Amino acid sequence: MTYKSSLVIALCLCVHTQIISQTVSEESLEEVVVSDSRFELKRENSGKTVIKISQKEIQNNQGRTISELISAKSGIEINGSRSNAGQNLGIYVRGGRSRQVLVLIDGVQVSDPSLISGEYDFRLLDLNQIESIEIIKGASSTLYGSGAASAVINITSKSADSKKMSTIFSTSLGTNQIATDQSDDIADINSNVAFSGTLKKFTYSAGFSNQSTDGLSAVITEANEKDAFSKYAVNTGFGYNFSNAFSLHIYGNYSDTKSDIDGYDSNFNLADTSDEFNSTQSRVGLTSEFKYTNGSLNLNAAFSEYDREFVSSFPSTFKSKNAVLDVYNKYIFNAKFHTIIGLNIIENNATFSSDETFLITDPYANFVFISDFGLNINAGLRINNHNAYGSNVVYNLNPSYTIQSDAKGYTKFFASYSTSYITPTLSHLYGDFGANANLDPEENLTLEAGVEFKLNSDFRMSGLFFNREENNTVLWIDGGYLNASDVLHARGVELELDVNLVDKISIQTNYTFVEYKESLARRIPKHKVNFQVGYEISKASFASVSYQYTHQRFENSFVPLLDSFSLVNLYLSHTALKGKITFFAGLDNLLNEAYEDVPGYATKGRNARVGFRLTL
Repeated sequence: MTYKSSLVIALCLCVHTQIISQTVSEESLEEVVVSDSRFELKRENSGKTVIKISQKEIQNNQGRTISELISAKSGIEINGSRSNAGQNLGIYVRGGRSRQVLVLIDGVQVSDPSLISGEYDFRLLDLNQIESIEIIKGASSTLYGSGAASAVINITSKSADSKKMSTIFSTSLGTNQIATDQSDDIADINSNVAFSGTLKKFTYSAGFSNQSTDGLSAVITEANEKDAFSKYAVNTGFGYNFSNAFSLHIYGNYSDTKSDIDGYDSNFNLADTSDEFNSTQSRVGLTSEFKYTNGSLNLNAAFSEYDREFVSSFPSTFKSKNAVLDVYNKYIFNAKFHTIIGLNIIENNATFSSDETFLITDPYANFVFISDFGLNINAGLRINNHNAYGSNVVYNLNPSYTIQSDAKGYTKFFASYSTSYITPTLSHLYGDFGANANLDPEENLTLEAGVEFKLNSDFRMSGLFFNREENNTVLWIDGGYLNASDVLHARGVELELDVNLVDKISIQTNYTFVEYKESLARRIPKHKVNFQVGYEISKASFASVSYQYTHQRFENSFVPLLDSFSLVNLYLSHTALKGKITFFAGLDNLLNEAYEDVPGYATKGRNARVGFRLTL
């Protein structure tokens, strides 16, 4: 199947759509955000420009990865998301690196303590199992702890269906090729099946996903050999509502990935090799809520194990585990005043030449004030207690002021002053490569100010300026990890626009400017633009075209600046049989632009995919 034939299939889906002369748009509900305060707040009462990726947006990006979807949002660059499926991913938000971005899954922090930055590997996730994603940019350490210095990515898994039994099956086929080798072979296959339901007070869910990818070399070579990637994952969950006041949910998941990777030859140059990388993750957890008058007591807990293996001329294995407990009390005094008091305990363990452990115990408090004259305040305090670094206090002050223009419109001015405290990872201190047990913690101060304007349910725009001050930044210098002697300042501007021109046409666009005041920012584009137009051909059919511009990036003093590049993507979907089946097709990098995302590593050229999603 060629990409041309894939497009024909997609177009045929739309041709066979019964065009309705007058499309009735869904009623726009008032948007609610949660992650910046843990309370359900109207967007106009939030002091942040929270990015919310809804289930509808996820459905309109079938076949893509979670890293591709998130990287299209303002202020975010996920390096490696456009490369071979087994490529390592680096998350950069507002000039911050992976260890300064905290990932939550269903309210619980997730991280691999054996990784250099202690981050979570997005390759372990399947977008089909996700209900929604909220992204808070800026320091959020008071609510979420060490690591939440530049952003929090809060992922919510799909909950059980309200019916007794629901089954969702989806699959997609696609090409996986570079710009200079357009063979158009099927080389990327994704399948997913999920069951869920509700039996009176009992809920259940189970899912299985599988991905098999071939056709793309890890490194750029003349031979263009193929490095395969495979992944399968199993997810289960069970819940019971003992009463209207008390509920309990238990879940577990397991992921296994296998990657053919390329390494270095005897001269330490990138080359085709027969190296492999294998990774597994197992995770169990529970969430519980006890509601009482004006409040609730909440408990989130999880235990995870990670096992990574590199098979090469210099083999290595890494094992780690972590346990997380977060218990907090939410209380609403009245419509104006909300409070949270909690305790967050994290134990990280990783095996290097010996077993190493961190224990973090953080009490915290946060409050939200919503006035009836437009003033809103979100403020908090956390005491970070680390077994190796002692105690440190972080705090946050986030005021905003909203001027209502009518029932659906407002102008909101907001600002924040936030501190973060990031301890070096276990790998930084005790790892096998360049470890330094004398590293000091990083200390971050973030200032932010901006404005958001909403005319009605069809028009929203925002703009902000941020400045992050980093002390003791941990960097790789001369073969090892050291604290930077200079104070670094990452600063920038973010602009967002979300418009529904008419009932059928929607536009989303954003622009980001990021720079370090003192030096070049490694792998971070100074300018980045995302633009998407969506068109509802009918109630059953949807089409979109998206454009992404990524400015040139600095790697190091030995590598020239990576050139700027632009990508154009197309997407089509059609729903039939009263919403039970949805066909979709996509064409990425339409102009087949050749570029580098990571120096020396291959990137995707023009690729097509087709698939369907069946709900029973």
